[in-house]
Amino acid sequence: MTDGDPYIIVCVPAYNEAKNIANIVMAAKAHANEVVVCDDGSSDYTDEKAAEAGATVIKHPVNRGYGAAIKTLFRAAKERGADIMVTLDSDGQHNPGHIPLMTRPILDEGYDVVIGSRFLNNEDRNKVPAYRSFGIKAITKLMQITSNRHLTDAQSGFRAYSKNALSKIDLTEEGMAVSTEILMRAGQSNLHIKEVPISVRYDVDDASTHNPILHGVGIVLTIIRFLSVYHPLSFYGLPGIGFLILSGIYVNWALDIFSTTRYVSTNMILIAVGSAVIGVMLLLTAMVLYTISALLREKVERKLGRITDAAAS
Repeated sequence: MTDGDPYIIVCVPAYNEAKNIANIVMAAKAHANEVVVCDDGSSDYTDEKAAEAGATVIKHPVNRGYGAAIKTLFRAAKERGADIMVTLDSDGQHNPGHIPLMTRPILDEGYDVVIGSRFLNNEDRNKVPAYRSFGIKAITKLMQITSNRHLTDAQSGFRAYSKNALSKIDLTEEGMAVSTEILMRAGQSNLHIKEVPISVRYDVDDASTHNPILHGVGIVLTIIRFLSVYHPLSFYGLPGIGFLILSGIYVNWALDIFSTTRYVSTNMILIAVGSAVIGVMLLLTAMVLYTISALLREKVERKLGRITDAAAS
């Protein structure tokens, strides 16, 4: 690295990876100005091995989760003024030699987020175990539906972020759902995302694994929470309209029955009234949350404007 090159930081979240971390740090150092390891409360010697290999180590006193480690690494990259931050896993599944493939689209093409995908070519796709492939594709499909982005691997931990992306992505998740939260916040900020093909090893010993059911549930809850807060008109408003339409259908049905048979269907009337009440409540919720979020955005924009004006003067 020379003085004119961009400042690249490789960030590695790690938990009980003393066996692998040194090799990963030494391989990553060839492609970065600095390697930062977040030891997320390991009970082995992960922090010592990483430091011996030349990494800057940030240690959590207790295990807080993958998302907490990623949040710490994002903060470290921002504090160091990194031009590019690259994240990769600490279990040896990712190849640090692919780091230049991850940074090139940012440097040469102006992308903000680069994702290393396991599903862009057949050779890499066939290496993914069937049970993992199914879960990853299901989560990725859900992300496509909610974000209108064509991604093939929404759960890859091998990613690169530009300085612009680092400045606009603020994270709250502390578990595995942080990978999904990053993509949703990138979409919210209109960041440009690109995927590049990578190979992942599944023959490493003690590869990081997580309960797939809990992982999936956490991601779904994260998506629901994000949509409810940032897109209330769609999340609450559309179902509200649907319930009002359903109410109208049952009212019309009940009137047709009454006009032909003089029979009053109390069941249909109850369904119509209940659907109407739910629809109105959802629409009111959508409008209230939309108004609150709009006021908060305006407040934040004014505050950022004052900060920018103060810095300029």
